Amino acid sequence: MTGGALLRQVALLALFIVTAGFWIYFSVAASGFTSDFNLFSLLRFAAIQITIGFAQMVALSIGDLNLAVGAIGGATGMIAGWAMQILGLPPDVAVLFALAAGMLLGFGNALLITWTRINSFIVTLATASLITGAMLIVTHSDPFSRLPDSFTSFSETEVSGLPVSNLVLVMLAVGVALFFLYRNLSLGREMLAVGANRRAARMSGLSVDRVVLLTHGLSGALAATAGLMAIAADHTASPSLGSDWLLASFVAPAIGGTLLSGGLVSVPGTIVGGILLATISNGLLLVGIDNFWITVFLGVVLLLAVVLDRVTRAAGGAAP
Repeated sequence: MTGGALLRQVALLALFIVTAGFWIYFSVAASGFTSDFNLFSLLRFAAIQITIGFAQMVALSIGDLNLAVGAIGGATGMIAGWAMQILGLPPDVAVLFALAAGMLLGFGNALLITWTRINSFIVTLATASLITGAMLIVTHSDPFSRLPDSFTSFSETEVSGLPVSNLVLVMLAVGVALFFLYRNLSLGREMLAVGANRRAARMSGLSVDRVVLLTHGLSGALAATAGLMAIAADHTASPSLGSDWLLASFVAPAIGGTLLSGGLVSVPGTIVGGILLATISNGLLLVGIDNFWITVFLGVVLLLAVVLDRVTRAAGGAAP
């Protein structure tokens, strides 16, 4: 086992222990933390946050950033709401429509990156503004709040009588698919190779532009998935959806062991990291502490993640 692999396993174990510690603490200090209602809400919120993290994680895997995650999630959520409320499309058709839109927006980001050779930070920062602005202009900032019960009830349904929403199953299915992608498929290995050293990947004959295109398309589809999960949980498609996703989208994968500089991802770590963030946010609210402290926590975690990024890079290695 390489030093990098050992470091990742120790970090994941430490993250799990910290998360368990917060659960124990809030179970004692926060009245109602372990109630079925609160656990259902917490895990449903965590599922959405983790899926947002997945959307950023795949972009990070190739060494890119996707600052348009929130914009894509918000816009595709509004598209789904419009399709169901205005066009009267069945929920399953509207979902496919929104996922396709998210993928196309991701492809658009990739095409701009590969054609212009401009850094993904600048490109996605610009497209985030364009996507959000276009969505607000088209919808006149009006929410779609008359969504079909067959769509919204999906997020309210418990799994086998447990305080677990169906959205948790969606998140887990996405996580399993991503784990399989990075562990077993050539595309996943190519994504990590591009993230580890883009120049070397290109010199070895790898089509870097194709990998960038597919990666950003996947990131866009995952952002759309998170948007659909969010409007199902909120029972409305709001123009403000996704406006506060950016910081959280980085923290969940970063705290879970995904390198911000690319070449290494951790699907299990992103899941545990997302649960930790949701636990702290929920617990702080229950104990009466202002939730703005979570923003401070997110900033500190990002700073620590940059340091861990450097240390892990020095140790070497990459795996899901």
